[in-house]
Amino acid sequence: MECEWKPDEQGLQQILQLLKESQSPDTSTQRSVQQRLEQLNQYPDFNNYLIFVLTKLKSEDEPTRSLSGLILKNNVKAHYQNFPNGVSDFIKSECLQNIGDSSPLIRATVGILITTIASKGELQNWPELLPKLCLLLDSEDYNTCEGAFGALQKICEDSAEILDSDMLDRPLNIMIPKFLQFFKHNSPKIRSHAIACVNQFIISRTQALMLHIDPFIENLFALATDEEPEVRKNVCRALVMLLEVRLDRLLPHMHNIIEYMLQRTQDHDENVALEACEFWLTLAEQPVCKEVLCGHLSQLTPVLVNGMKYSEIDIILLKGDIEEDEAIPDNEQDIRPRFHRSRTVAQQHEGDGIEEDDDEDDELDDDDTISDWNLRKCSAAALDVLANVFRDDLLLHILPLLKELLFHPEWVVKESGILVLGAIAEGCMQGMIPYLPELIPHLIQCLSDKKALVRSITCWTLSRYAHWVVSQPPDIYLKPLMTELLKRILDSNKRVQEAACSAFATLEEEACTELVPYLAFILDTLVFAFSKYQHKNLLILYDAIGTLADSVGHHLNKPEYIQMLMPPLIQKWNQLKDEDKDLFPLLECLSSVATALQSGFLPYCEPVYQRCVNLVQKTLAQAMLHQSQPDQYEAPDKDFMIVALDLLSGLAEGLGGTIEQLVARSNILTLMYQCMQDKMPEVRQSSFALLGDLTKACFQHVKPCIADFMPILGTNLNPELISVCNNATWAIGEISIQMGPEMQPYIAMVLHQLVEIINRPNTPKTLLENTAITIGRLGYVCPQEVAPMLQQFIRPWCTSLRNIRDNEEKDSAFRGICTMISVNPGGVVQDFIFFCDAVASWVNPKDDLRDMFCKILHGFKNQVGEENWRRFSDQFPMPLKERLATFYGV
Repeated sequence: MECEWKPDEQGLQQILQLLKESQSPDTSTQRSVQQRLEQLNQYPDFNNYLIFVLTKLKSEDEPTRSLSGLILKNNVKAHYQNFPNGVSDFIKSECLQNIGDSSPLIRATVGILITTIASKGELQNWPELLPKLCLLLDSEDYNTCEGAFGALQKICEDSAEILDSDMLDRPLNIMIPKFLQFFKHNSPKIRSHAIACVNQFIISRTQALMLHIDPFIENLFALATDEEPEVRKNVCRALVMLLEVRLDRLLPHMHNIIEYMLQRTQDHDENVALEACEFWLTLAEQPVCKEVLCGHLSQLTPVLVNGMKYSEIDIILLKGDIEEDEAIPDNEQDIRPRFHRSRTVAQQHEGDGIEEDDDEDDELDDDDTISDWNLRKCSAAALDVLANVFRDDLLLHILPLLKELLFHPEWVVKESGILVLGAIAEGCMQGMIPYLPELIPHLIQCLSDKKALVRSITCWTLSRYAHWVVSQPPDIYLKPLMTELLKRILDSNKRVQEAACSAFATLEEEACTELVPYLAFILDTLVFAFSKYQHKNLLILYDAIGTLADSVGHHLNKPEYIQMLMPPLIQKWNQLKDEDKDLFPLLECLSSVATALQSGFLPYCEPVYQRCVNLVQKTLAQAMLHQSQPDQYEAPDKDFMIVALDLLSGLAEGLGGTIEQLVARSNILTLMYQCMQDKMPEVRQSSFALLGDLTKACFQHVKPCIADFMPILGTNLNPELISVCNNATWAIGEISIQMGPEMQPYIAMVLHQLVEIINRPNTPKTLLENTAITIGRLGYVCPQEVAPMLQQFIRPWCTSLRNIRDNEEKDSAFRGICTMISVNPGGVVQDFIFFCDAVASWVNPKDDLRDMFCKILHGFKNQVGEENWRRFSDQFPMPLKERLATFYGV
C-alpha cells in the first residue's frame, strides 16, 4: 500500500454506472442498486473507489461525486471497524487534502464524511485531524478555510463532549481562542461558522469557553448588526443561551441587550426574529426578569403582539383559504402519537375533589400542522409567560392594543387579537374580569365568523376563560357558549372541529355537573360528530366523551343517554383491529364511560372485558417470543396491555361485584401475576391499580393468589418510581381490609418500607396520603404487629391525612390508628397535638369512630391531669380548641 492506489478502469465504470442508476426515480431500480451496493461492500477496496470518485474524478458531475461520498459515509457508519488500515488511511488523507474543493457541495460532503469518521474513531485514533483543520483555517484560500470550518462546525455539533475531555488533552483550550479570532473575518459565511462552533459549548458551561467569556461577549456585541442574517441569528442564539448559563456576565449590559433583542425580534428575516423571540421566553424564567424588563414593556408588548399575526406563508400552508374540508380524508402522517396517562389512585381532597393536575394540555396548540415552531407561536408563548410574571401590570400595555385588534375589519388582525386575549388569560385573569362581561359575548359571536381560522382560535381563547364562565350564572354565559361550541364541533372545517372539541373538553372539566341539564343536547352533538369526523378528530372526540363521563359521573347513567352513546362507541370498538393504535383513545374513553355508567354498562361489558384480557395475553405472549428469539420476533407495543389493564380497572370500579362472573371465567389473575413482574414500570403501575380494584370487587378470586402477590408488592415499594409505588401501596391497603387478621404473615414484607416512605422529605402528596391510609389499615387488622412502630410514623401520618375529605379509606385508616393507640399509648404521647389536629379534620365521623376519638382524648386528659391538659391545650390554635370542645367535650 506504500505506492499510490489506482482504480481499475472497468471497476470504476461499473461503480459510476451504479451511481447514475441510483439517481433514477424508479423504485425497483433503486432497490436493485441497494442490493448491488451491499454486495460490493465485500470487496476491501470498494471504498477506495468511492473516495476516488468524490475527490479525484473531477470529470464527473458534482451530484454523482457527492453521492459517492454519501454512500461512503453510510459504509463508514455501518462497517468502519472492518475497513483494512490501508483503506481508512487513504480515505482520511484524501478527505484532508480535499476539504477545500472549489465546489461547495463537494466541500460539504467531505466535511460530513470527516465528521462521521471522527465520531467512529472517537477522534483519538485520528490525532492529526483537529490540529490540521485548525491550521487550514489560516489558509489564504477561501475555499480551504470555509471547508475546514464547515467540518469543524459539524465536529463541534457531534462531539462537543469529547472535545472537552482529558482523553484528547482538551483541544478546546486552543480551538476556542482560535474561533474567536474569526468573528471579525471578512466573509459572512466564515463569521457564521465561527459563532456556531463556539455556541456548541455554551449550555454545557465548558471550562475552555468560560475562561474566554468576556472576549466572547465583546465579539458578539461587535457582530450585533452584521449584514448577514445567518450571523445575526447565531448572535441571538448565543445571547439566549448565555442568559441561561451566564446571566451574571450579561447583567451589566442588560439594557442594551434588551434594546437589541427588541430590534431583532422585528428582523426582516423570520429565522433571526424567531431566535430573538426565544430571548423573552428564556428571560421570563429568570428571577431578574421583572426588574430588568419593566422599563421596556411598553416597547416589547406591541412587538410580541405584532409577531402573533399569521404570515402570508402561514396562511398558505394552513390552507387558510379552504373553508370546507371536512370531507377530505386526513393525511396519516399528520396524526401525532398520543400518550396514555396510566391510572394513578388518588385521594379526594377538601372542596372540589379534583386532583391538582399539571396543565400539560393547555399549550398554545392552535396551529400544530405548520412547521412546528414559528414566530407566531413563540411570540404567543412569550406573551403567556410574561403575563404570568407581570400579571396585571402587563394589561396597561395590552388593553389599548386589544381594543384596536379585536374589532379590526381585517380578519388576520382580528384573529391575532383573539390569540392575544387567550395568551394573557392565565397571567392577567384578575385584571381581565371587569372586561369579560363585554368580551365573552363578543367572542361567542366570533365563533360564527366566516373565516375558519378565526373560528378555531376563538374556541381556544374561550376555553382559557372557561373557569370564569362557569363561575357566573349559567344562563348568561355558559349556556350560549355551550350552544355555540357544540355548533362548532359540527363545523365543516376540520381545524375548527378539532379546536372546538378540545375547548369543549376543557369546559367539561371546569363545569362538571353544571352540564347535567344539557346532557341530551350535548350527547346529540357528540354522537352526530361520530358520523362526520375524519380520523384525526375522531381521536379528539373520544377524549371529549371520556372527559364528559368523568365530569358528570353517574348522571350519565340514564337509559336514554346510554341508548345514544353506547351504540356508536361499540360500533367503533368492533371495527378496530387488535393492533390498531386507535384502540388507545377508545379504551380510555370507554374506561371513563364504564366508571360513570356503573350498572348501566352491564349489557356491554362482556365483549369489552374479553377483548381486554385478550390484549393483555397477546402482548405478554409476544414479549416472551421476543425475549427468547429477538431476531425472529419484534418487541410488542406494551401500551396495548397498559391501556387494557386500565380499562379492566375501570370496569371493576364501575361494575363492582357484578364483574365477579367475568373474572371467574377468565385467566386474568395469572396474567396479572406476569404483568406485576414486567420490566416496564407503567405495566406494573396499571396492574397494581387493577389488583386493588379487583380486591374491592371480588376478593374471593384474588385471595388464593395473595401469597404470590404480596412479595411482589413489597419489592415495588420503591419511592423512586412514584406512581408504581403509589399504586402498590394502595393495593396493599385494600388487600389488608379484605384479609383481616390473616394479613399477619405479610406485615413484615411491607411495613418497614412504608414507614420509610412516610418519613421521606419531598414525597409527593398523593403517595404520602396513600401510604398513611395503608399503614392505618394494616394497624387496623393487625394492631399487635404495627403498633410498636407507632412513634416512628404518627406525626407524618397525622399531617398527611388532615387534608383529605371524609371517606371510607380515611375511616378505616383512623380506626386503625385508634386501635394502635390503645395497644401502645406511649407511642403517641410526644406528638399528641398532631393527633388532636387530625381528629379535628373530620366533618362527621361515624358514631362508633367518634366514640373511639372521645375515649382517646379523654383518656389522655385524665392521664395528664386537668392542670397539664390546660397548659397543653393552650398551645392549640383557636379553631382547633373550639372544635375539640364542641365535638368531643375536651
